[in-house]
Amino acid sequence: MSADLYFEGTHYSGAQLAERGARLAGGLRALGVQEGDVVAVLLRNDPIYADIVHACRTAGCYYCPINWHFTTEEIRFLLSDSGAKVLIAHADLLDAARDAVPAGVTVLALAPGRHGEAGAAGAPGVRDYESWLRAQPPYDGPRVAPRGHMAYTSGTTGRPKGVLRAPIPLERLDAQLAQMRSVVEQTMGVVAGCRALMSAPLYHSAPGVFIQNALQVAERLVLTPRFDPEQVLALVQEHRIDVLYLVPIMYVRMLKVPPEVRARYDLSSLRFVASTGAPCAPEVKRAMIEWFGPVIHETYASSEAGMITVATPADAAARPGTAGRPVDAAQVRILDESGRPCAPGEVGLVYVRQPAYPDFTYRHNAAARQAIDRDGMVSLGDMGYLDADGYLFICDRASDMVISGGVNIYPAEIEHELVRYPGVADCVVFGVPDDEYGERLLAMVQPVPGAQLEEGAMVEWLRGRLSGFKVPRTIVIEPQLPRDETGKLAKRRLRDKYWAGRTRRV
Repeated sequence: MSADLYFEGTHYSGAQLAERGARLAGGLRALGVQEGDVVAVLLRNDPIYADIVHACRTAGCYYCPINWHFTTEEIRFLLSDSGAKVLIAHADLLDAARDAVPAGVTVLALAPGRHGEAGAAGAPGVRDYESWLRAQPPYDGPRVAPRGHMAYTSGTTGRPKGVLRAPIPLERLDAQLAQMRSVVEQTMGVVAGCRALMSAPLYHSAPGVFIQNALQVAERLVLTPRFDPEQVLALVQEHRIDVLYLVPIMYVRMLKVPPEVRARYDLSSLRFVASTGAPCAPEVKRAMIEWFGPVIHETYASSEAGMITVATPADAAARPGTAGRPVDAAQVRILDESGRPCAPGEVGLVYVRQPAYPDFTYRHNAAARQAIDRDGMVSLGDMGYLDADGYLFICDRASDMVISGGVNIYPAEIEHELVRYPGVADCVVFGVPDDEYGERLLAMVQPVPGAQLEEGAMVEWLRGRLSGFKVPRTIVIEPQLPRDETGKLAKRRLRDKYWAGRTRRV
């Protein structure tokens, strides 16, 4: 089964997509792409992603999605480090990438929003994707282990690292895929015959996992070019969507839709809303459940470890703030700095393992992989705790924790509140040097276009919601907050400006 795809009012049948994927797999093989090789992707959300997903499963190659907001140098690093043999890109995005493409890499270009039409190359050495694809024979090679995306994650330090998952031996393939499907069903709600909607950027890891599975088993997948709250509501109603992927910042923006606008749309078809990427503030989740019904599910996951836990709507009601319990055979341990297991309720480093997924390494950086391993479990630097019943609670990244006057403060809790302030589009909170307390809290906020924010009013608003020691002394208003190599807010880059030349206490 291959899902039908709907994009910007255009319908592509599952048979069409499967045939295009087979041609792309055959064409990649003709270009010298072998099993285990990498294809780089520099695309906005586009139906061509379906071609790529199907082709990588068939030909056994990885695709490396690149954030199309990246600079030339950032693109150059990923193309070089990934070892990509082919780059598939929107033609207008090649302006930033052209000088970054290593010699010998084949470039296939298409015009934004065009699918099945020629005329997107127009530059020396660049082939038009659609014209090239039509000339390719379908893949006729041997059965190989299917591959998916090779996500790059910056973690907490240094250059981004490519997460390269080991292939599944063919003799174990069916059993392993069954385990992975079980995890995806419980954490993302993607089951056979479902109708799924994706509006998040596909260069992120979790959206990639979502569409890879939806394209295999769903009845239809609706893809949007970008996230627009009211458009999502309209598409849920139009297509009777039952599975929807959102992240917490999307919840916040949806909750800012006026009640009279919300009331226009019938959301009764929704069965499962999947949330990953960051812990969701309990108040935000509660408000979404009141609006959407008991369909909101939160998952603790990472590119490296896969999906580890899931918190059902019932879990959210009984244990506000939890990321849920381990899924299937997943394991979670909380360890202190010496490796000692923490007692229930005691905050420590979160270590996890999900046997449903093959092991991984970091491309060209096996030492970094070993550095996060402890007895076969890995930690991405998140701080959290387990309660007496084994439910996981995430506090923050260890590197983000602020120690002010000897008190541990987790900025994520403050960010959860601040992003709910009217007129705030996004925000970040971190510690900066303070001669008396060692560190003090500083917040930066990005306003919604046209909104007028005042520091004093925001501080007073926070004082009504947080303990006094958690309220930032300074709130800086920035028109646009910078993002790092993975598209997340560049907290480390902002924070490091304040700590230049000083030794951090955290």
